[in-house]
Amino acid sequence: MDRPHFIGIGGAGMSGIAKILAQRGARVAGSDARESATAEALRALGVTVRIGHDAGYLADDASCVVVSSAIRQDNPELARAAELGVPVVHRSDALAALMAGLRPIAVAGTHGKTTTTSMLAVSLGALGLEPSYAIGGDLDAPGSNALHGAGDIFVAEADESDRSFHKYAPEVAIILNVELDHHANYASMDEIHESFETFVGRITEGGTLVVSADQEGARELTRRVRGSAVRVVTYGEAADADVRVLSVVPQGLKSEVTVVLDGRELTFAVSVPGRHYALNAVAALTAGAALGVPAAELAPAIAAYTGVKRRLQLKGEAAGVQVIDSYAHHPTEMTADLEAMRAAAGDSRILVVFQPHLFSRTQELGKEMGQALALADASVVLDIYPAREDPIPGVTSELIIEAARAAGADVTAVHDKAEIPAVIAGMAKPGDLVLTMGAGDVTDLGPLILDRLSQ
Repeated sequence: MDRPHFIGIGGAGMSGIAKILAQRGARVAGSDARESATAEALRALGVTVRIGHDAGYLADDASCVVVSSAIRQDNPELARAAELGVPVVHRSDALAALMAGLRPIAVAGTHGKTTTTSMLAVSLGALGLEPSYAIGGDLDAPGSNALHGAGDIFVAEADESDRSFHKYAPEVAIILNVELDHHANYASMDEIHESFETFVGRITEGGTLVVSADQEGARELTRRVRGSAVRVVTYGEAADADVRVLSVVPQGLKSEVTVVLDGRELTFAVSVPGRHYALNAVAALTAGAALGVPAAELAPAIAAYTGVKRRLQLKGEAAGVQVIDSYAHHPTEMTADLEAMRAAAGDSRILVVFQPHLFSRTQELGKEMGQALALADASVVLDIYPAREDPIPGVTSELIIEAARAAGADVTAVHDKAEIPAVIAGMAKPGDLVLTMGAGDVTDLGPLILDRLSQ
């Protein structure tokens, strides 16, 4: 890994690994489809980043080529690696190598991984423990998705989507929830549970599994792994939780959480809105305590976490309208973020610009996405963002729109993303909250909406 070449280096997971390798002294290069702030941040670390994909970008002396599951087999740089006999390394194997010799905390679950990983990274850093971390999103502070720290703790987001989290061997693993998603890779909940069981089996001897006591999929997983060699610690609002949440009190865009951990009551602040984020903070607290960090010190340090880009991130305000960006793209995430905003909004209206992510997810969960949008006062739905997928006949945003209208929602279809700023400017009134929601490029619309509102 001393001279790695990354294909798709601008991706959240790939860029984090590239940053850490560069910070450790490796000569890192790579390519990406387009220019981005991430590409510039990598260049600032001395990484060579080229735009587009070309066989000539791969240096003859590259020690390996790092890829994610999103890279197609016909990529010219991948073909060139085969010609040169350069080893191809999956992103998960590269991350596993980075964690070797350290004390890893791996954060898994269908939702909430990025937030919980970030909470741990920030709070452990605030305590002076200097953790390394690799996160699937950019922190508000310290402003990066990855860091090579001087301490012995490594906090990593563990992705179940392609089963790559089977590569990690954490001392402490967090499982926030277990739901059916990533339908191109999992055909049933049984397959999902089997995959998470394999992940639990990777926890090192004497290690700890921290798992939700509230979410049914996580409870079923706990039933399956009870009695194994791993220590299981549950957290949540359920009466039988080992770390019991006594209360979550909303305080505007923050909340105050009270828990009982090891027989001691702790109250601490969470600097982001929503019950689901408060429970993520409890998961982080529980995992840190399992690693030996005093809970009484870690709890107040969690307040240092101020958010992750795209996780209910305030983009700005214009004409009395606040624009907030949400990465939510699964119905459970959409519901949680909309409920959090409803609790914080008071009498304000909530307007959503939703961009569905993936044809396969829309095919399986389009009805539930539409039902989630009924929590908003009005919504605009864009065409599906395909990401790595090819279209599926008959699968369009109309599946979501029909379900939303059946649930009583006020929904408008807009096929041209360029029309959105004008559409929202025509809908929004002073005091409204506008959420741009989805895992695709809908995030780019926030500044454009603000510009149009300010005219």
